[in-house]
Amino acid sequence: MPDRALWRRLARPLLALVTLAAIWQLVLTVTGVPRYILPSPAAVANALFEHRGLLAHHAAITAIEIVTGLIGGILLGLTTALALARFRALRRTLLPLLLISQAIPLFALAPILMLWLGYGLGPKILMAMVIIYFPVASTGYDGLRQTPQGWLDLARTFGLSRRQQLLKVQLPAALPALASGLRMAASAAPIGAVIGEWVGASQGLGYLMLNANARLQIDLMFAALVVLVTFAVLLYFGIDTALRVAMPWQRDRTTPDQ
Repeated sequence: MPDRALWRRLARPLLALVTLAAIWQLVLTVTGVPRYILPSPAAVANALFEHRGLLAHHAAITAIEIVTGLIGGILLGLTTALALARFRALRRTLLPLLLISQAIPLFALAPILMLWLGYGLGPKILMAMVIIYFPVASTGYDGLRQTPQGWLDLARTFGLSRRQQLLKVQLPAALPALASGLRMAASAAPIGAVIGEWVGASQGLGYLMLNANARLQIDLMFAALVVLVTFAVLLYFGIDTALRVAMPWQRDRTTPDQ
């Protein structure tokens, strides 16, 4: 039974992948798009195999940037959410700054960070942190301030301090909202790292895509894109699975399949 359940979970993504490849090939056949604009699925698969070593090397660099930025962004966002919920005076200063930070285009920050921090891993990690930080901080803060009042009254009845209420009552109550922010962060994490690599880098999937495009190795460029998308999908579902395990009481209330 477990094997059958696992197969049923894998069957739909595999079917979607096969369908996407078939539509891709059909578009090429019907429109006659040149391969230097849109290579065939077979050409991309061949590039994935032929350049697997090169792709693995650059994917490892991008993975380090994304995972490190994700961890840093989550920790910083969660710390900010807790500070906003705990200190009223801080909210008046920090909330406007958070909103202003989201009005600055990410592409505008990349050259500045390269100027300040150079062309190493640091700017890419920081770019990933910036794009992750806001959804975690905003959803975490919303979850903390929407704690049911009855829970807080009960905590005061038991003599819990403000700090204990925050950590033992409000934070657990905020986990469902925070989980939404973490899922958004996981899907957005690769964006910051790749933008940093596009602006200035000598390694990483973003750099490899630009280099392949300049050399008209379009199949390799698409292969790098496939690796990046695969990594982003695995990261998202990995975090989603971890959140489901961490919050078994939070059931999916969508309509079940018939």
